[in-house]
Amino acid sequence: MAAESARTAKRAFYGTHIMSFETLHLDPALTQAIQDQGYENPTPIQSQAIPLVLSGQDLLAGAQTGTGKTAAFTLPMLHRLHTQAAAQKGVIRALVLTPTRELAAQVEDSVRVYGKHLKLRSTAIFGGVGMNPQVKRLQAGVDVLVATPGRLLDLADQGLVNLSGVEMLVLDEADRMLDMGFIHDVKKVLKLLPDSKQSLLFSATFSDEIRTLAATLLKNPASVQVTPPNTTAQRIDQTIYPVGRARKKDLLLHILQSENWSQVLVFTRTKFGANHVADFLEAKGVRAMALHGNKSQTARTQALQDFKSGKLRALVATDIAARGIDIDDLPHVVNYDIPNVPEDYVHRIGRTGRAGASGQAVSLVCLDEEGFMQEVERFVQLRLEVKILPEFGPAPDETAQPIAMGRQVLWGGRGRAPGRDVMTAAARQARQEMMQRLRERNNKPTRSAPPTQSTRHQAAPANRGSDHDDDDPLANDPHFSRLSGQPSGGGAPGAGNNNRRRRRNRNGNGPTNGGGGGGGSRAEAGMPSGARQPDPLRTSIDSLGRGGGGGRNRNRGRSGGGGGGGGGARGPADPLRTNFGRLK
Repeated sequence: MAAESARTAKRAFYGTHIMSFETLHLDPALTQAIQDQGYENPTPIQSQAIPLVLSGQDLLAGAQTGTGKTAAFTLPMLHRLHTQAAAQKGVIRALVLTPTRELAAQVEDSVRVYGKHLKLRSTAIFGGVGMNPQVKRLQAGVDVLVATPGRLLDLADQGLVNLSGVEMLVLDEADRMLDMGFIHDVKKVLKLLPDSKQSLLFSATFSDEIRTLAATLLKNPASVQVTPPNTTAQRIDQTIYPVGRARKKDLLLHILQSENWSQVLVFTRTKFGANHVADFLEAKGVRAMALHGNKSQTARTQALQDFKSGKLRALVATDIAARGIDIDDLPHVVNYDIPNVPEDYVHRIGRTGRAGASGQAVSLVCLDEEGFMQEVERFVQLRLEVKILPEFGPAPDETAQPIAMGRQVLWGGRGRAPGRDVMTAAARQARQEMMQRLRERNNKPTRSAPPTQSTRHQAAPANRGSDHDDDDPLANDPHFSRLSGQPSGGGAPGAGNNNRRRRRNRNGNGPTNGGGGGGGSRAEAGMPSGARQPDPLRTSIDSLGRGGGGGRNRNRGRSGGGGGGGGGARGPADPLRTNFGRLK
């Protein structure tokens, strides 16, 4: 019944558009392949983008995942390659760059499905697997190459791939590519391509970096925006569950069982967290598996296949590993950990509610993440529904704590970040727990049982207050604290303003970083002006207790300073950036 409802919703979604694929003037072989897949009408992004691409224009397209954007560039790309003679024989004519292996495999699969009646060859290359089979396929001749930037550059450096004949370039999910730090690799790839090419850039969200990249890559581009920028699909039901820090796994299991969910994609912040949650669900009788970057490509592919086939009830994934997960009618997504970058929220919940189907996105928000959730609501311009289950709520004496994330410490609570002593204690505790996990893993040749303690530390809480940004109407909003029965966030004196807001200052010229002290720009620090800045929330112990001096700190040269004077051309150290290597 649910599957039939989803199919009905999908038909309604595609059927609401008057234009049919026949009116797009695609090659009959492509039209036949589309009909073979059961599609009759193009989605909004397809009906707008395909004619523009067929005309030869560069394109800047804003489309959320699940809107049919892959076909929006695949179909016209195949049409142009099929109907136009190659300028050079035996060369790669079209290149599609994707941020992850899974997405590369998905796009290449779409190329093969839609091009099955054409005499065009395609392949995908990405890391995590052997290079020799990929080299053999390239040597056999390829018209369409789908690749991740890293493996593509590896092959290019060895002279194993020739990109001089590329006629069309597609950057798919460009925002995620930049978020993952691929901007320099992308620029290196662009230098290997001819100037006379058609370029298409697809992105779910638009940041300043995306617009800068588009300005340098695209020539007089047409622009398509099928939904308001930085928004989520309307058919996704989004809900917040306030929860105690130690009760998240129990609440997740409760929702799974009480709602009788048969298929759910769960997002965690770290690889260890993904393993921990998957192990917990397995121990409770729920078939689950973790998906993250430490898994081999074979294991990741098998996990996806088992999840799609229904063998797994829950797939627990990190943001990077989950890119490219394309599952028809995936009904549920859970944000087990709230992302510190609001754009990631849009990408996460975009795994459900695809192609007009309905979906449900649930966010488990503890006090440590209330600030992150507020930023998400600002970003998507929505006030999300809140459901309270008192038995899973935070304890009366629970307060927001910094979040340990491997070697990093983030502040995600409401209001200002706490003082240096709290952040120092958090970093030290995180290192101790990380070293303990490494010792346990080294002492056990087989997979160890999940640790009993959370990766989050139990540092002493900072002085709480009501230091919110007065110019932000949501900063003083008691939305989460009122519902969870906890006091509003605050911070220790001198800790600086809300650090999450500074994350948006990526050109080094915006708000200052914390308290006193001046600082140089990224260019003054010897860093490329176009480079993406590291997240200012990610902290390191080196600068804690050091007021200002840049020294050897990795975050030197950021605009502003914190906790002291000094600075100079390289700028003062970020007061919240730590380096575990110097902890004694």
